[in-house]
Parts: sequence; structure tokens; C-alpha cells
Amino acid sequence: MSTPVDDPLARERSHLSASRSALRAMREGVEALDISDVTANWVNAEALAHQIEERIKALADLSGTPLFFGRLDYLHAPGAEEAEGAEGERPQPEAAYQTLHIGRRHVHDRDGDPMVIDWRAPVSQPFYRASKKDPMDIALRRRFGYTGGDLTAYEDEHLSDPAEAARTSKLLQQEIERPRVGPMRDIVATIQPEQDEIVRSGLSGTVCVQGGPGTGKTAVGLHRVAYLLYAHRERLARTGTLVIGPNRSFLHYIEQVLPALGELAVQQATVDDLVAHVEIKGTDDATAAVVKGDARLAQVLRRALYSHVTMPTEPVVVVRGSRRWRVPAYELEELVRELLDRDIRYGAAREALPQRIAHAVLVQMERSGEAPDDRVQDAVARNSAVKAAVKAVWPAVDPAKLVLRLLSDAEFLAVHAEGILDEDEQKAILWAKPARSVKSAKWSAADAVLIDEATDLIQRTHSLGHVVLDEAQDLSPMQYRAVGRRCTTGSATVLGDLAQGTTPWATRSWQEALAHLGKQDALVEELTAGFRVPTDVITYASRLLPHIAPGLTPVVSIRENPGHFEVRPVSGGKDVVEACRESLLHEGSTGLIAADARVPELAEALTEAGIPYLGPGEETTQDTRLTLVPASLAKGLEYDYVVLDDPRAVVDGEPDERTGLRRLYVALTRAVSGLTVTHTAPLPPQLASTALR
Repeated sequence: MSTPVDDPLARERSHLSASRSALRAMREGVEALDISDVTANWVNAEALAHQIEERIKALADLSGTPLFFGRLDYLHAPGAEEAEGAEGERPQPEAAYQTLHIGRRHVHDRDGDPMVIDWRAPVSQPFYRASKKDPMDIALRRRFGYTGGDLTAYEDEHLSDPAEAARTSKLLQQEIERPRVGPMRDIVATIQPEQDEIVRSGLSGTVCVQGGPGTGKTAVGLHRVAYLLYAHRERLARTGTLVIGPNRSFLHYIEQVLPALGELAVQQATVDDLVAHVEIKGTDDATAAVVKGDARLAQVLRRALYSHVTMPTEPVVVVRGSRRWRVPAYELEELVRELLDRDIRYGAAREALPQRIAHAVLVQMERSGEAPDDRVQDAVARNSAVKAAVKAVWPAVDPAKLVLRLLSDAEFLAVHAEGILDEDEQKAILWAKPARSVKSAKWSAADAVLIDEATDLIQRTHSLGHVVLDEAQDLSPMQYRAVGRRCTTGSATVLGDLAQGTTPWATRSWQEALAHLGKQDALVEELTAGFRVPTDVITYASRLLPHIAPGLTPVVSIRENPGHFEVRPVSGGKDVVEACRESLLHEGSTGLIAADARVPELAEALTEAGIPYLGPGEETTQDTRLTLVPASLAKGLEYDYVVLDDPRAVVDGEPDERTGLRRLYVALTRAVSGLTVTHTAPLPPQLASTALR
């Protein structure tokens, strides 16, 4: 039976089926490649086989994911004449346009003609930015609605038709509000113009995105990586990319976004992963952690490291055959001071010193009539007398041992922290019981960052092409420095919200943070349009902003659906469980967020009620859609419905009220469709004004 020409939905379904067949043929073509006779050796063969394997993975057709989500009809096809009708009429016919289907990846037929255009291609940009005011040569923009992987609806917007009024896309709203079960999904079908500008900004510049809850900053950062890999694939293939998140639960939550866009080569890590030079066995109190995270510690470490360099007092005498060559102490001192003045890495200077001494010897040889070459210089540099002199003047230093001594030896710390840290700050970071060795020390996370700083002072850290740093507002200055070392020759995308800073050292301003990162010239963008959090929920949570981040622009929800919101006094855990049961009657996921100390009690109550639940980072399923979330791990996560247990307990669980209110702000803004706030204790007064019901 032929496809009716007057049935656009049937035609689009037919194109979807043909596109899936074409993608399958592309994958089968790669799978059939025979590389047995095209590689010179087994190393090349292994490398090529790996590339082919990655290409096969990238061409996977995800059955539940739409292959394309939109279509553009250009008014002027390349090489074609204008196809507009009479003045005031809708352009026609359709065949005169350049029609492009926009999707997650490029798909072509057996002749090489495109069937789906990658959303990152320049020609796809009008799908996100074209408007009635600036149609960008687009006659029609079509959005598609899907159920699973089946195309079920479409919606047209005639941008060049002055008779058609601008309107909000219902399919776009439905996609934004669609319930979710499982990890974070991409937003490639719903990217807004202000988000698209950030996504497509160039590789050479660093971008900092300040975005409140629900503004899509995390998704924007991930899509920016995908775009950069598309636009600069060869360069980033050499230099590498990295996504840094606050914890493992968060990384697990976002890990499927890039593969869904066909990008498999992006590494993911936490800051703790980056600085894992020692095993973390201990913790710091807030005072010690703040001092250790202060950028001034970098200066203390530098002083301590270079205190190992001493000026020579004895000459170096090199014996070669029957000749003795003497480099006097004053000349050695000149070589040492020259290296210090160059301000190169400690280890690089130490490696250069024996060559400098050997060169001084070669100069003497040449003056005496000999003609030494580079091999002679290398041999002199390896001479035992030269090695002994270098060891005495510029000894090797282990970074962990250096930090161990600083934290264990009060006198050593005092000498090198003089004028930088006061006595109280020095006492705060000194260990009460000095460790005997690096292995036996109870290192904290902040100590590991100090070791990373010392390591970089000795030997340069490898730099990547691009780094995405999410939830950046919680990093200390020393952690920013650790991240900055990973992109000194590359660029970064910094994502965060100053209002959600929940550490004692939380970022006060992006300008300060970017300075520590080494990216002072970064462009700071602010996202204030909320796509995720319903209007009533974000309005309620925004009551906290004057107390936690004065001057920050509140998020304005663009959601047409106001969402469900309720503040409910309860008498105990059973009532909280009942609120969860009610939320689970709705489609999608539910998160029960509570102060960390309350989690065991609520876990027991859920078990007694026979309601299965998961922990943060565990993937929800249709059978288990409830996650029990400690408030300390809620940041960056989202659920269709949230039950927030006892806001007062969330605030009281932090060391100070401001941090507690910021933690509460995070917890209040995790809901996509509905929020129920349950409380036995009185609400914090910052929330109590004109409570919404």
C-alpha cells in the first residue's frame, strides 16, 4: 500500500524508518571492514581496531530514543531560485525548499546523501535560534512528538508567514515536562536560544555559566562538550576532554547524556579522583579545611619546596682519563641562581642543572684545545661528582613527604608560613599527632589537594584540551587551582550557582573563582529562565535568596504547568511515607530528601511500609521509582516528584545557618513536577512568610 501524499505524519514515519535502516547500514558497513592487510604492525592494528569499535558504538541506534526530533524547511535551497509565492501567501511548493531533518547524529543513505543532519552542524542552528523576528531563512520549523521511539505527532511553525502569530510550542513544553525514570537525558530537542549561544561558543575561550535551579546549566555544559568534539574533533582527540562532577552519584546520573549524542571518548571524574596521590583516611574540621583550601597555601608550599635548594660551597671536580676539570663554587652558584630566576618547575630545573655543569666543563675542554661533542656532555652530566653536587645543591623532593612535614613539624611550617598564615591558622592545620610516614598518615581530601599542588610545583601537570567543571561553587581556591592545572593550555566550561554553595569555603564570586582557575578572561553568562522547576516551587524556594545570595537574579519559570506544591504538617515518619506513596501514584520518579541524620529512620519506615527504594546514583526502574536521598547528596539530581522531610532538620544539619539555608534551597529545587514539604518542627522563618498552599 503506497504512502498517502496528503498524510505528513505517515511520510515522516516513513522517513524515520528509512533513516533507521540507513543508520543500520552505516553500522554494518563499519562492522564489515577488513583491516588485516592495511596495518603495518600489531600496534597499528590494535589502534585501528579500537577506533572501529568506538565508531560502531557511536552508530548504535537507541530504540527508545528519537533518531531525529525536528525538521527545517529553508526558503532558499543552495543553488535554487526563490520559492516564495505571491506577497502575503505561504511559500510553496515544499519541493522547492531545502528540507533537513535534525537529529542526534548524522545519517546518510548508500549514495552519501544526508537523511538526518547532526544538531551540531551550522545548518542546524536555526532550529534553536530562528524566530518570527529573525526567521534565518526558515520557512517552516517542525517539531516531532514521540512515545518511546515511535513518532506519534508533529507541530509546525511557519516562521516566514506574517499571518501566523507566534505561539508557544506544546510539543516543546511536553518534552520539557515529560516524566523521567533513570539517569539524566539530553536536552538536544529543547535547547533554547540563550543556551544554544553558550553551547556553540568557541573552543579557545572559557565560559562560566551562572544558572539557578532548573535553568539547564549542566545539560548546556555537556552539550557544549558534544558540540566542541564535533567542531574540533581532531584537536580534542589529541588533547582530551574531561567532565568533573561533585561526586560519583552525580557522575552516574549524567553519564548517559554524551553517549546518547554519539560521544564516547569523554572522561568523567571528581576533583578527588584528580588528586588521588594518597589514600584518604581522615577528615578535617571546617576551620582546618578552610585554611588548607586557601590559595595562600600555594605560596607556603612553594617556599617549603625551594628551601631545599642550597648554594654550593665546594667546587665540582670531574675526572676524565688523566685530566681533571674543576668548576668553582662561585660558578656553580651562578648556575643555580640562573635556574631559580627562570622560575621553571623544581624538577625541570633539577634535571637541567647537571647539563649546565657539564656545559661549563665542556667550555674548559674547548679552551684547552679539545673538541668534545654532545655525547661527552651527556657523559659528564652522568659523572658521579656531578650527581653528588646536584644531590647536595638541588635534592629530589617527594611531594607527599613535603606536605607531611609541613603538617607535622610546627617549626618547619612556621618558617615557611611566616607573613602568610597567622598563628591560629597554623595551629588549625597542624596534626595533633604527627604521622610517621606517608603511608600511615590519615590524609584528608584537602591534604590530597595540597600534595597535588606540590606535585605540580615539581613537575608540570598534563593539560587537556577542554574541561567541564560542574557544581563549581563548592570548590575551594586550592581545588580550583587543581582543576586549572588540567587545562592550562586548553579551555573550560564552568557551571554553578552561587546560591547553592554548601561548603564553608563556597565561592563568593565567579571573578574570584576564575582567577584561582587561571581563567580571568572567561566570559560569564547567566541563565535565569527555568525549564525544569515548576513556577510555584521555584517561587517558594526563592524566598531564601535574599538570605543566601543577596543580589542574585531569581529564576523565572517558563513552565506553563505550575506543578503540584504543598506544605504539609505531619506527626512522624508514617506520614512522610504516606506522602511518598501519594507521589508514586503519579508517573515518573520520586525523591525523598531528608537531613542526613534522618535518613536511617526514614529508611526503616519505608521498609516497614513495604515500599522499595534506592540510594542516590542507583538507576530507577518502573518497579522501583523512589530514591531516598540525604540532603548532602541532593545537589545536581532531579526527580519528577519530591517529598522534602523537615526543612528545619536540613538547616540544623549544617555547621552554620547560611550553609543550612543553602542546603535547603538545593533540596527544595530538585522537583520537576511536584513538591510536598512535610514538617514536624516549625519551618525556618525565612520560608514562613505567606506560605503557599
